[in-house]
Amino acid sequence: MTDLIQPDELLFNPFAPGFFEDPYPQYKMLRDEDPVQDHPLGFWFVSRFDDVSRVLKAGLSVEIGNLAPGPYSQQIEYFGEEGNAVALNLSMLDRDPPDHTRLRSLVTKVFTRRAVAALEPQIVRLVDEALDRMAEKGSSDLVEELAFPLPFAVISEMLGMPPTDHARIRELSGTLVRSLEIVADEETARAIMAADAELTGITRDLIAWKRDHPADDLLTALIAAEHDGEVLDGDELVAQVVLLYVAGHETTVNLIANGVAALLRNPDQLALLRARPDLAANAVEEFLRYDSPVQQTRRITTEPYAVAGKEIPAGTFVLACLASANRDERFFGPDAGRLRIDRPEARHQVSFGAGPHHCLGAALARLEGQVAVSRLVRRFPDLGFAGELTWNGRINLRGPAKFPVTVHA
Repeated sequence: MTDLIQPDELLFNPFAPGFFEDPYPQYKMLRDEDPVQDHPLGFWFVSRFDDVSRVLKAGLSVEIGNLAPGPYSQQIEYFGEEGNAVALNLSMLDRDPPDHTRLRSLVTKVFTRRAVAALEPQIVRLVDEALDRMAEKGSSDLVEELAFPLPFAVISEMLGMPPTDHARIRELSGTLVRSLEIVADEETARAIMAADAELTGITRDLIAWKRDHPADDLLTALIAAEHDGEVLDGDELVAQVVLLYVAGHETTVNLIANGVAALLRNPDQLALLRARPDLAANAVEEFLRYDSPVQQTRRITTEPYAVAGKEIPAGTFVLACLASANRDERFFGPDAGRLRIDRPEARHQVSFGAGPHHCLGAALARLEGQVAVSRLVRRFPDLGFAGELTWNGRINLRGPAKFPVTVHA
């Protein structure tokens, strides 16, 4: 990709030096100079708040079968070849109505706000146990001790997963989510396909075990769920479970870690949160806005689509940049690049998407983020960086890979 970029060109370039550490200057230039960009790699990149919101709500497709032949379709073909990629092709994230409507209705029945609210005591317990471990050590890695294990444990218990190789599943899910971004080489694409196949096999085994050991949990409910007399077929069930398992922890890891990093880099806002615990819920909305756990989402046009005075042809891959939209000064004001946990319009962030594909797990992510961050900053008045924060090198699900912190002065 970098070979296509000329020094005098402004193009979305996630491989530019410094992008992984801070993509926001590039997003700002795109918003200001080319907010709906026809990229030479074969996709369109949309970066302003109003335009991103329109794309999300427009009812555009998510099915790769609607993508016209072109430069970007060559990457996508790796993921759809002969329908072998179960998790990448059959989850509700990858289907249009009526399949999306049917799949989401089945899952929604066992993923209600009431069920999420009932998890709060368990989340508080898991957070406090993690904070106890951190207090005993004095310094530790925030990702390893809190940001990853909390959502992973919650979604595992919510699904009713039996004991399994958590380290391997974490590794596989980290590879699988690379399918959500630009893949620069065939080796990475093949690694994604291999991760899909292995996760699919693991999930089939877990489902078979659960059929023999039903319980009061999400996986048992999914196996039994019906919508207008229909149940999930074998591959569809696998795909929804993989989606819930992966999405249930990958994004919340970033929400927690990005939020804490933002507070430590803005000590006035950290002090405000400690002084005003009633701002905890709004602070989570601001974390989601300020440093989006998911930076972009995709859509595919099925007919010519007009946006910001340009016409995107049918069969085109559109990247709607959630992270850029969330920093758009045209909507959030001239201080959109600042962290403000009392920002009244923070709840209008688009990090969970919008329209029919609005994130099903938004309520759970908000609850986990609020409990984890608020209890962390109250428990440790001397919380601070204990070394350099290292980013995970992902374009889309961007967050810290290593986050050393100290809890003692």
